[in-house]
Amino acid sequence: MLLLHLSDVDEASWAKAFAEALAPYPVVRRGDDFDPRQVRYIFVWKPQADAFAGFDNLKAVFSLGAGVDALMKHPDLPDVPVVRFVDNDLSQRMSDYVVAHVTMHHRQFTRFRADQKARRWSQFYPPSAQESTVGVMGMGVLGQDAVRRLKPLGFTLRSWSRTPRPVEGVTGFAGDGEFDAFLSGTDILVNLLPLTPETAGILNYETFTKLRRGGLAGGPVIINAARGGHQKEADIARALGDGVLGAASLDVFEVEPLPSSSPLWDIENCYITPHIAAISDIASGVRYFSGILRDHEAGKALINVVDRARGY
Repeated sequence: MLLLHLSDVDEASWAKAFAEALAPYPVVRRGDDFDPRQVRYIFVWKPQADAFAGFDNLKAVFSLGAGVDALMKHPDLPDVPVVRFVDNDLSQRMSDYVVAHVTMHHRQFTRFRADQKARRWSQFYPPSAQESTVGVMGMGVLGQDAVRRLKPLGFTLRSWSRTPRPVEGVTGFAGDGEFDAFLSGTDILVNLLPLTPETAGILNYETFTKLRRGGLAGGPVIINAARGGHQKEADIARALGDGVLGAASLDVFEVEPLPSSSPLWDIENCYITPHIAAISDIASGVRYFSGILRDHEAGKALINVVDRARGY
């Protein structure tokens, strides 16, 4: 039996799609009449405190989100494999966001928007893509897809990850010892890291000061589409105000929704989107997890299982 425990999404639509895809395999929701001892898999998003209570025969937890940092902090998370969502559609959507914001900043959108507002004709010519370096932090599925889609546009690319992840055409850096070297040659910093105790707050003022100066006319840029816990928003506001950063694109925040009192709303070179960079599509999600469930019931190994020691 598959149980759905989804908060802040349309659980009914997910349940209907799973029931159709897995029939006659039983699919239930909270509140349905079922025997907890029959639940072998639970599909979760923002699970409540009692989400896992009474399910003693679980084989696996399926996570709707690609990021599992919040789920891993659940005090009653069962000692069973946790499977994260890895999907081409989700990767495409994330890369769409990254490419759009990288090219927007590379082409000096902030400068020309200010010129338009001032009715000022100033023919400044942005550098070519190959003269601009995009540094991607996090070389998992999303990071690798992002550099693959940026590469044909001609940008100079570099990456930084916990352990070496060689990608053709990308200068790779790994570990704490190579972090400063990675930053020193980066004009546009893209964060796609998993959120772990080691990466929490990594987007801070000290990090920003180590980015390359002189590459982009307005100063280096950050793009965060990973987790709000990666950034220190007071540091971002400070850096945008004093010129340490030329601009920022933020899709995630320390507190969501972003409070109306946040100074970020009023900063002209800060581009805010409401956590919409990538969404888990019902059709692709159901296809993905239904296949995993069937394969596991047939005796095959689970795929994309979270390494609990690493947290992703």
